[in-house]
Amino acid sequence: MNNAPKPNIEDLPTPTQLRRSTIIASLTAVAIGVMVYLPAEYGTDPTGVGSMLGLTEMGEIKQQLAAEAAADEALHGSDDSSSLINDIFGLFVGTAHAQEVWQDEITFTLAPGASTEIKATMEEGATMNYAWVATGGRINFDLHAHADGEEVTYDRGRGQTSGDGSFETPFAGDHGWFWRNRDDADITVILQLRGDYSEIVRSE
Repeated sequence: MNNAPKPNIEDLPTPTQLRRSTIIASLTAVAIGVMVYLPAEYGTDPTGVGSMLGLTEMGEIKQQLAAEAAADEALHGSDDSSSLINDIFGLFVGTAHAQEVWQDEITFTLAPGASTEIKATMEEGATMNYAWVATGGRINFDLHAHADGEEVTYDRGRGQTSGDGSFETPFAGDHGWFWRNRDDADITVILQLRGDYSEIVRSE
């Protein structure tokens, strides 16, 4: 069995060299902590190196996410009654919205080639919300108004089956739709209206 050669005393580090190596390693660890760990984990960058390396932004995001998580836990975990009240309030608002009704609902059927006009009498600056759906085929329409030499077109379509929207009148008069069935079968249209108008006028 061969024995390993014993190291020479001259080759071993002296106590001074060991202390210097320990100090250098400690300083390196501190430098890494200040320049890398603090910016990356806590968003703290006393030297500016973290910002240069993009680590500070990473740390700030981590801290923000942690704060949001803590706030969310405190909000939902510590006060069940508040959560219940919020749920009830949301249910009430949703139900009220679902129960919102239209002022008028007009249903009419057009034979192939037939047309009709449905308009609402409105003052200047009035608004209207509408929604409509056609069954049995596709229909053409022109949403417009004209009175005392003024005219406006809000919307028009060809071969459509539904539509919805709103408009504000630039002048007083009758504002509404001209409908025509260019299909080969009867088409039924259901038109729902809600807004600032005094009456509905229909003409063939």
